[in-house]
Amino acid sequence: MRIGIFSFAHLHAEAYLGALQAMPDVEVIGLADENVERGKYFAGQFGARQFADYDALLRERPDAVVITAENARHLPLVRMAADAGAAILCEKPLATTLDDARAIVDVCRTAGVPLMTAFPMRFSTPAVEIKKLIDGGGLGRIYGCNATNQGSLPEFHQSENLPFLKRDWFTDPLLAGGGAVADHVVHLADLLRWYFASDIREVYAVTNQIMHKGEVAVETGGLIMLNFANGTFASIDCSWSKPAYYPTWGGLALELVAEKGLATMDAFRQVMTVYSERAGRPQYAYWGSNADAGMLRDFITAVNEERAPAVSGEDGLRAVEVVLAAYESARTGQPVSLG
Repeated sequence: MRIGIFSFAHLHAEAYLGALQAMPDVEVIGLADENVERGKYFAGQFGARQFADYDALLRERPDAVVITAENARHLPLVRMAADAGAAILCEKPLATTLDDARAIVDVCRTAGVPLMTAFPMRFSTPAVEIKKLIDGGGLGRIYGCNATNQGSLPEFHQSENLPFLKRDWFTDPLLAGGGAVADHVVHLADLLRWYFASDIREVYAVTNQIMHKGEVAVETGGLIMLNFANGTFASIDCSWSKPAYYPTWGGLALELVAEKGLATMDAFRQVMTVYSERAGRPQYAYWGSNADAGMLRDFITAVNEERAPAVSGEDGLRAVEVVLAAYESARTGQPVSLG
């Protein structure tokens, strides 16, 4: 499969390109970036071809494109790729408004091209094992979930401290759609919808700027409470609270309280633990998996097999709904109903 990269605005583009280049059945035809200096840098880092613009890349007729532009700029790039007949993997959040998110889904449906939202946590091995445990009845009814998704302030993640690599758009309300809530809540909103096979019906949120106070124009922390249609309750602690020198960009972990016991999962430490009478003494289970590679492999396989990707554009749309409801709740101090 021949794949092109649209923009290196998002930090994830680097991991995606590296994972794609390691796949023997994938040819990365190159990249295009509106920031020419940034594009030149990454083309050199990865030994990839740099195109003058997105149209030039599309003239090479890629089978698929990976869109990792600023959140607010996804829609026009999706239109371009869909018009060219390319399958699309679009970075999360799918958009910064519901209108844009719906338009992205509609554009791809009308063009007849596959659309996948980039939610790699669905492909983290411990996260997948939790899903198997739930679906197999190992936990019984899930009563509640306590989850965290924390990271460093994204604009400070810079390679070699070069000015053109600073991603300060992450703290631009117009380009990012918000701060830590927009950046982090989507991962867990999607993961929990998948786990519980149930949509989110009510969102309540509070946000703050305790971390990096006065440095940025957006919230840097928040607590989001979700009520699902099946009666399950979940809380999400999202923040940019990790220091710039933290070994990973952050982490995602959760605890499930259930009828038959309790299960915990840490996606970045790659550990899952189950506590129950049946399980006896708990044992840690470790893996050495790559969630980004798993997501990209599913995308490629789905396109080749002409099936729907494991994560759809609709899944991305539902996650955007939760983020926007959280912002509305934080603004009004009241719960916001969905659906």
